[in-house]
Amino acid sequence: MMLTIAGAAPAVRVSAADETFKGEMVCAKCYLNKPDAKECQDVLLVKDAKGTTTEFYITKNKVSQESGEACTQAIPAEVIGTVSETDGRKWLTASKITKS
Repeated sequence: MMLTIAGAAPAVRVSAADETFKGEMVCAKCYLNKPDAKECQDVLLVKDAKGTTTEFYITKNKVSQESGEACTQAIPAEVIGTVSETDGRKWLTASKITKS
């Protein structure tokens, strides 16, 4: 599904169904030291078969709040949810988060 505004280029790409992602949950501010992170923000780091890491920023919702923040450590996690892309970042809206 593609969301567009009349007369504008597509701003957000959204997948249609939940997908499962496995990786390490970390914090953009405390663990990754992202210069634009002003507060704690969970990010799921997912490596593909070639070893390339993709960052999925976790959308803050009830599911993510109940799972707690990763902060200063990398926590193995499986996240089920939908992916969108905004401002060059992939966002994962979780319907379920399981941390190991």
